[in-house]
Order: sequence, then structure tokens, then C-alpha cells
Amino acid sequence: MIPAKDITNVTGYIKGGCSPVGMKKLFQTAIDKKAAAFDTIIVSGGRVGLQMELSVQSLCELTKAQLVDLTVE
Repeated sequence: MIPAKDITNVTGYIKGGCSPVGMKKLFQTAIDKKAAAFDTIIVSGGRVGLQMELSVQSLCELTKAQLVDLTVE
């Protein structure tokens, strides 16, 4: 993960505006594998106030994301 203080310098976007959907550059994206248990999920659509509902598979295809275990116990 990019440290919050570095987000603007690395991505060109302000903190809170860094959805992997709609970015000009494709950054490596990981989605917790537990999300695949849902038919659809709601994520930021890449603009303030815009959300989108889609399948996890569609989100992975759109963002080139990988499903991984992000849980720390």
C-alpha cells in the first residue's frame, strides 16, 4: 500500500480519490478473497460521489486485480 503522505506524488490523485477504477495508470490492485463470496459488491466509481455495483470477477477484470488473503489475525 502507498503511504497516505505519498499518494499524490505517486498517483497524481488526492487522498480519497484513488479508486483503482478510472485511474490513468494501472496500479497493482488486490481484493480480499472473501469478497468473492458475494454476488456483487459496491465500490468507488473513480469520481467523487460515484459508486458502482458489479461482480468481483468483473472488478478483477476491469482493474487487473488479484484475489488474495488480506486478513491479518
